[in-house]
Amino acid sequence: MQENRFKSGFIAIVGRPNVGKSTLLNTIVGQKIAIMSDKPQTTRNRIMGILTNQQMQGIFLDTPGIHKPHSKLGNYMVKIAENTLGEVDLVVFITDVSEGYGGGDEYIIEMLKRVRTKVILVLNKTDLAPPEKVLAAIDFYKDLYPFAEIIPASALKGQNIDRFLQIIGEYLPEGPMYYPGDQVTDHPERFIAAELIREKVLHLTREEIPHSVAVVVEQMESREEKSMVYIHALIYTERDSQKAILIGKQGELLKKIGQLARRDIERLLGSKVYLELWIKVKKDWRNQERLLRNFGFTEHQD
Repeated sequence: MQENRFKSGFIAIVGRPNVGKSTLLNTIVGQKIAIMSDKPQTTRNRIMGILTNQQMQGIFLDTPGIHKPHSKLGNYMVKIAENTLGEVDLVVFITDVSEGYGGGDEYIIEMLKRVRTKVILVLNKTDLAPPEKVLAAIDFYKDLYPFAEIIPASALKGQNIDRFLQIIGEYLPEGPMYYPGDQVTDHPERFIAAELIREKVLHLTREEIPHSVAVVVEQMESREEKSMVYIHALIYTERDSQKAILIGKQGELLKKIGQLARRDIERLLGSKVYLELWIKVKKDWRNQERLLRNFGFTEHQD
């Protein structure tokens, strides 16, 4: 009897904003490495999640939501997603079955037609759609594009995720283990800490604030005498009025952001955290190449 060969490879997760890409990635790896929000364009960088089991190692790349860009930052985000498609062994296209087909989905399908890689379609958020709507979506999508597989699932509820991973394993090529078996991401803790702070800003603010914010962790060090990790982070925004909103009345909003972020960062690090947050105004940073580079946004991410 032939023994099963170990499979490995890189899988891009693409879709329009807010369809559940980051939720799927967190569910796959079993812990929070990508931030989640009900605001579009939450993911700005390419986030890597690594799943290793006895049969395979899948390296999942959660890309920014593909949308019509309105700034240099927006152009960067879409370019990251497009570049990723040419570098992977498999593409997972995720769509929100509860909302139905939209212009963003059409744009992505046209993009996928230029890719030679096999594409698996995930009809996400089945927990929010009646069964007849899910069945109608399967019929509709199978005529739009020759998907290798179509999988209804709920990333949030974990429904059909085991089946999804089984199918991923079937399509990945034989290959080596690229990362240690217990590693779940290639991003440094400093990057994830900054993202967790930004997530709290997304949750607690409205209108233009979420998109005008960038977070940079300037200092992160262990202080053994206090068994604590000290983190100093800057929240950048574009206008003085936005800074005032982020601070809040008597500093209450900034304090709340810090409390919630500290809780998640402590869970990430398994250690007590002292988190110090400051807010700085950098006018129109989303359209300034130099500032985008300083904040870690480059089109090609190794």
